[in-house]
Amino acid sequence: GSSLLRPFRPAAGQRKVPGASGGAVWRLEASCGLAVAATLRRAESRRSRRLSQRATAVEEVSTTATEESGSSWKYDLIRSVGEECQTEAELRKLVEKKPDFVCYDGFEPSGRMHIAQGVYKSVCVNKCTKAGGQFIFWVADWFALMNDKMGGDIEKIRTVGKYLIEVWKVIGMDMSKVKFLWSSDEISRRAEEYWGQALDIGSRTTLARVKKCCQIMGRGEDSLTAAQILYPLMQCTDIFFLKADICQLGVDQRKVNMLARDYCDAAGRKLKPVILSHHMLYGLKKGQAKMSKSDPDSAIFMEDAAEDVTRKILNAYCPSAPEDQEATSQEGMSLVEDALKNPCLDYIQYTLFSREDFRFQVGEQVYESFQDLKDDFVQGKLEEALLKESLANEVNSLLEPVRRHFEEDAEAKELLEKVSAWRRGEDIVIKSFPTHLGLDLGAEALAVVFAPLPSELLRLSDVFQVLESLRSAEGKRVLWLQDWSAKAVGAAGGSVDCVKGFYQLLLHGLNALDPELMSEVTVQWQGEAILSGPSDYWTSVINAGRQCSLEAIRGALAADEELEIAGQVVATIMHLGDVLALVGGREVVLYATSRQRNMHDLAAKHAEACGFAAPEIQVVDATSLRLQADGEGLEVDTQILLTDSEMDINRKFKKAFCEPGNVDFCPPVNWVQALLTNFQLKDFVVSRKEQNGGDLRYDDLQKLREDFGAEVLHPGDLKPSLAKTMNSAMAKLREGLKSKDLKTAQKKLANYAKSLKKKQK
Repeated sequence: GSSLLRPFRPAAGQRKVPGASGGAVWRLEASCGLAVAATLRRAESRRSRRLSQRATAVEEVSTTATEESGSSWKYDLIRSVGEECQTEAELRKLVEKKPDFVCYDGFEPSGRMHIAQGVYKSVCVNKCTKAGGQFIFWVADWFALMNDKMGGDIEKIRTVGKYLIEVWKVIGMDMSKVKFLWSSDEISRRAEEYWGQALDIGSRTTLARVKKCCQIMGRGEDSLTAAQILYPLMQCTDIFFLKADICQLGVDQRKVNMLARDYCDAAGRKLKPVILSHHMLYGLKKGQAKMSKSDPDSAIFMEDAAEDVTRKILNAYCPSAPEDQEATSQEGMSLVEDALKNPCLDYIQYTLFSREDFRFQVGEQVYESFQDLKDDFVQGKLEEALLKESLANEVNSLLEPVRRHFEEDAEAKELLEKVSAWRRGEDIVIKSFPTHLGLDLGAEALAVVFAPLPSELLRLSDVFQVLESLRSAEGKRVLWLQDWSAKAVGAAGGSVDCVKGFYQLLLHGLNALDPELMSEVTVQWQGEAILSGPSDYWTSVINAGRQCSLEAIRGALAADEELEIAGQVVATIMHLGDVLALVGGREVVLYATSRQRNMHDLAAKHAEACGFAAPEIQVVDATSLRLQADGEGLEVDTQILLTDSEMDINRKFKKAFCEPGNVDFCPPVNWVQALLTNFQLKDFVVSRKEQNGGDLRYDDLQKLREDFGAEVLHPGDLKPSLAKTMNSAMAKLREGLKSKDLKTAQKKLANYAKSLKKKQK
């Protein structure tokens, strides 16, 4: 109690011993002092714990402060790279939590390297790696092919890529944490992973959104080809494929990098890539928002002769006050307000002062900060001629090691000679594009049926349609299952399991209904075919896209289909690649429904343009078996499904439209014909009571139509008899549906159907 607060006087039998906290306690030896001694020990123990907790807290605060201090300079260094960061909070957290973060930049081998790509990029990379990051350069040779660079010659494109890498080796880039990966090699090596991601992005992205990214190719929307829609989707895919934490590209690439963040929202991915967009250096001429490789005097190139550097800089636009400039189509090239738009000052700020501890000397004056130099120039204290002279000297000093390397190193010299010749237009020939996927289908003529794209419902009429096309075919029959194209357009939710399940059920239905026919059919999964030669296949798709305008893509769609998502563009040029693989060196007939006709027509024209015989196209349309008029009722209630139970069949036929005497539109009558043809029944029996005339037996649909039209056959007799016959005929189908794989397939599709219903609500 309160007595513990008063001074304690030891009694007889007590002695002083060391305390746990370094002080002392009185130990009571006599039995009468045990209670007090225990109280003191507990008090001392509590005091010791409090002191220990305080020490731990101080240590934790100190450690946290040290860690924050340790990551703060890294954040500041990396942040200094970009004009904009999406987002700064995410970047700070990334640097704190993941010290070995991955940065990425992609470059298209398309010609010479200018100073922004060489010197300024090296500065940016060195800052990122100094802060602990790994930097991956994605050598986008396939992207250059899509963009028609070097005449579409992939070997020339790769040579240019080697030249660019050679420049970086000698300009001062720290290569210890830099990795160069060739897109064509890496994508082919991990094709299923890469293209699966690309197709998913395409299925979740509208065409309008992708068009906003077209600036990355320097193309306006009106002149876009299909390949140039594929381009941003692939660049977005690169980010996830490379597991990049930071997209460290120029401001001109911002829109496509932001597409990756938008995709994360659409796909429910929590971790988004940080977008760190660096400044775009102005062109040397007035009004040039960026350098242009097509205009040699708009930029300094890394192997420019000293006299060329001096000439370009002395002739460069260099205002000391804002001037009116013509508007350009290169909007969004800068995120920082700059009324002056002086390319000489821009060079000084970003290629010179961006380097650590740089000082700029003009005559006797030495500037340690860019702002001081700019202020003096704007105020007239620094002459334009002196500024340009010093700038030319500094740039030439930077480029001299590059010049020597390309003069003295035999391999580098040869690379530069080739690139320079191609830049002048020598040996550049626009290639024809015969590259295609080679399929091991023999040399005999092929009869090819493209299966319908999957959905959450497998209509029995779809099975009948495919059967009719295969039965009509002559030659070696091939059934093409479009599993990858389905992912591109988001069919069956773009789910691999749902797409696979749909086609497994389709094949089950075909085999159950006509096993003899199916024993002669080669079933080709599109994905398996692609993976047998991914490089050739996607090269053929890219080349097809280069020759296809968006208007041609739109014309290839079914009459009732609108061009809305980017995945439709991708799926269309994939179809051209599919058909090109099939026609290579053999005659081909494509059996199509009316909905597929336009797509096949475009593929046939493309095959012919590539030097192959155009495939013949034969349209096979089955009679509609919808139980209600178009627009009436839900599909699940108005279509007979492969997976329907006996109760489902009875319910659906009972509600089917069946007006007495109306043979112009009578779904049950059409279903009798489908039963006789596809289940190979000898006849159809209508059960009736004796007082109603007894049973009717039909082996001729015409007679049934006549009786129904004359109202000899009534809907009340036709529909229950049809349901009974249908259930009997489907017994074999239903038995097969009990297998483990098909049960799983049904479950996947049923779950997807439920999710759709939930979204609609």
